[in-house]
Amino acid sequence: MRRVAGIEIRPAQSGDAILLPWQPEILNQMKTAYELAMERLNQAAPAVKLTGAQKKQLAELDSTYAAKIAGREIALKDEIAKLAAAGDSEKVEALQQQWVKERKSLRAELEEKKEQVRRTAAR
Repeated sequence: MRRVAGIEIRPAQSGDAILLPWQPEILNQMKTAYELAMERLNQAAPAVKLTGAQKKQLAELDSTYAAKIAGREIALKDEIAKLAAAGDSEKVEALQQQWVKERKSLRAELEEKKEQVRRTAAR
């Protein structure tokens, strides 16, 4: 027997159980980085439970804004196609930039309304 860093080391004897890091007994006890992160997140800010009505309200918001975005996209795509056929590339580019801004604005508006619904659940 010998000592290393204050720990007694002895050779393995028959009947000794040797657990290796990849054995199921050890793997089942170890947590993944994802599991550890989720535990810390739940301690810092517990998940808010939504009611069925709130979930329905969130789904309606998603549906409404998906329709708004699709409708606006169709209208602008038609205008862009007409301008492209006429060869007005400056206006095409301006409309494309306008579409990007409008879509971003609609998505931000959607997220703001969804956050309001979630905040009412936290109370």
